[in-house]
Amino acid sequence: MGKKKNKNKKKKVNPKKERYAKFRKDKPEIMTFTTPDLTPEQQKQKQEDERTIGMFLRYSKGGHATKGIGAKAAK
Repeated sequence: MGKKKNKNKKKKVNPKKERYAKFRKDKPEIMTFTTPDLTPEQQKQKQEDERTIGMFLRYSKGGHATKGIGAKAAK
């Protein structure tokens, strides 16, 4: 069996951690990110771009890169 731990015993303090603690800065836990307000013209352009990208991804034929790999493996 193992020893029972003494709950009142002080923890060992790492001297290196203690020495460099003054250089460590506290980071905020929650980062807030806000996008800039777009003008109506920019909003319209953004929607058009998203629609174009969506159509491209939907209808483009994939697998062009894998054909090259398959041809090399066949040799």
